[in-house]
Amino acid sequence: MLLSLGDPVSSSAQFITVLLIFLFVVAITYFTTRYIAGYQKNLIRTGNMELVESLRISNNKYLQIVKTGNKYLVIAVCKDTVTFLTELEESELIISQEEAVGLDFKGLLEKAKQLRPGSGNQDIDKGK
Repeated sequence: MLLSLGDPVSSSAQFITVLLIFLFVVAITYFTTRYIAGYQKNLIRTGNMELVESLRISNNKYLQIVKTGNKYLVIAVCKDTVTFLTELEESELIISQEEAVGLDFKGLLEKAKQLRPGSGNQDIDKGK
């Protein structure tokens, strides 16, 4: 029995069809993710609670500063428990503008590139 490669036109049509289906799925995934992210962001903004800062102590233990209404609370979050520690005054907090505003993905990517060792103006150095 001989293996046939088939008609080149039908092979190309199959490839183009699969490629179009793939691009369609990627586009639907992209727009769905954007929609869900926007919906979640609106839910967070309309609430009365906001996570100001979180500090990981160990695998399942965090210290968090939470703003509820006009109060700032420090809580300890463990695997099975959440414990109230203290209340802070707004004057006791140091909130950087970068954290308050947030960064988009492009900003985070640029920040990560700057932190990577060996990054910088290597292309300029090679030209000299």
